[in-house]
Amino acid sequence: MAIFEGAAVALITPMKQDGTVDYEKLDELVEWQIQSGIDAIVACGTTGEASTLVDEEHIAVIEAVVKKSAGRVPVIGGTGSNNTEHGIHLSKEAQRVGADALLVVTPYYNKATKTSLIAHYRAICESVDLPVLLYSVSSRTGMNLTAETVAELKKIPNIKGIKEASGDISQIVEIARLVDEDFALYSGNDDQVLPLLSVGGLGVISTIGNIAPKQTSQMVHDYLQGDLKKAKDMQLTQKPLIDAIFAEVNPVPIKAAVSLLGKCELHYRLPLGVPEDATVDRLKKEMTAFGLL
Repeated sequence: MAIFEGAAVALITPMKQDGTVDYEKLDELVEWQIQSGIDAIVACGTTGEASTLVDEEHIAVIEAVVKKSAGRVPVIGGTGSNNTEHGIHLSKEAQRVGADALLVVTPYYNKATKTSLIAHYRAICESVDLPVLLYSVSSRTGMNLTAETVAELKKIPNIKGIKEASGDISQIVEIARLVDEDFALYSGNDDQVLPLLSVGGLGVISTIGNIAPKQTSQMVHDYLQGDLKKAKDMQLTQKPLIDAIFAEVNPVPIKAAVSLLGKCELHYRLPLGVPEDATVDRLKKEMTAFGLL
């Protein structure tokens, strides 16, 4: 069975002005997401600033989300690394604190060969008993998961799907052709959800879900239930807001958008910092047009 159908939010990690994780706001965000109808929560993904969390914080954030979710929705822990042993450690710890599944990004910077890439994923997968989602986002990692590589990786028993954020629709179609219905295909790009669903995808791991969880989940379920026009209308309505939340590198604008809703303080870990004034103005404009402000 798929880990989820619909929309999972790639949740931000709220922080206080002193730079520490704001666990009180994190609890509030998790509760709001669940009450808004989100189908799953990804803790410590790209949008959660995982790359600047130390390991203790990383696992503590996943554990906090697990505890607050209390089994109401699946919690997927981001545990990828460019160091296989580190990925194994994070994955084991995420399993220990109760994550339902793992999201494992391709190893960045190293530029592994296909053979060593498969060995990397096999080592992580064999270290845990949880289902694993591949995460392909070559624009950030420099490592693309080709359709042929995905077809090889899906032979590893606990690899159950992929978050596909290459932006390459042709590649997505080829992945869909090579995998079977037991392998879940999720969009990693908010503006390509319906194209991916049209070739058998099950949903999205969403950034815009941080501010529009209800609308994003409903859009996917509308499509899966056959209301294609309603889903299409929402996808197109979201597009200007999606463009605004990616006007700068993720998660800079989306965290600012969450703060505009009053749901977190505006603080980041360097090397990320506050967005440009023009970006904030654009967010305000598009959030107002979408009915969020």
